Amino acid sequence: MLNPALPQKQREMMNHHMDSTIWNDFNFRDDDIIIATYAKSGTTWMQQIISQMLFSGETGLAVAEMSPWMDLRIPPKQVKLPEVEAQSHRRFVKTHLPVDALVFSPQAKYIYIGRDGRDVMWSMYNHHSKANDLWYDALNNTPGRVGPPIDPPPADPVEYFNTWLARDGYPFWPFWENIRSWWEIRDLPNVRLVHFADLKADMPGEMRKLADFLEIEVDPAHWPAIEEHCSFDYMKANATPSVPLGGAFWDGGAQTFVHKGTNGRWRDQLSAAESAAYEARAEKELGADCAAWLAHGSA
Repeated sequence: MLNPALPQKQREMMNHHMDSTIWNDFNFRDDDIIIATYAKSGTTWMQQIISQMLFSGETGLAVAEMSPWMDLRIPPKQVKLPEVEAQSHRRFVKTHLPVDALVFSPQAKYIYIGRDGRDVMWSMYNHHSKANDLWYDALNNTPGRVGPPIDPPPADPVEYFNTWLARDGYPFWPFWENIRSWWEIRDLPNVRLVHFADLKADMPGEMRKLADFLEIEVDPAHWPAIEEHCSFDYMKANATPSVPLGGAFWDGGAQTFVHKGTNGRWRDQLSAAESAAYEARAEKELGADCAAWLAHGSA
């Protein structure tokens, strides 16, 4: 019987990237970890952090293979589900779905990472503008796509941002509902919200909080290596194992996918009016408390 106190799946989300139906057949285990974001909010960073804590600072971990994006429709669920079912380590997979398009399990622990939408879009612009023909072919021409194809972005990142804001997530998926849905369940005992800015400000402290939440016992002697391997410089220099297909979908390879890891790149490009319009929209869509958290984290 379904637990009415837990979020229930209400719909499917399917587009050029996603097939949410995979979660209908996902067999949860008691210690599963689900990493959730809208996108470009620190997902790969969190996958690296969790892999390092689980595997005691090992080098050369194939994190992208170990921690697949479940609702990405490539490869199809008929391929992905058996691969994840065969994993013998503690599983840590990722999703970019809002809560109401996800099967939510009391067995799993969920980490949701937030980031200011302006930072999200500057990172997304780099991701999208550096995508190559393999990326477009896979997303647009693999059978099963629902809805229109995704096209190359405009040359101007400000135009890209303003279109994304006006059309709520275009050309990817809706932004505000994603943030709202996770904020609304933040007090559940198996959910933890983390903010990109808090990770930037105090990664060691945030990692220890995550270890406690996930009940991962880390040998104190391993923390120095773990912290080094989760630094941006290390991840940039060793990006290939952490990026899907080793970065083959982006010009410049895996180092393009792991781009700058910085906030505020929009400040010199958005006008004061454009930035204010984003902030007003955030408060309208999310409410003051959630909008403040999304902008700044706990600081």
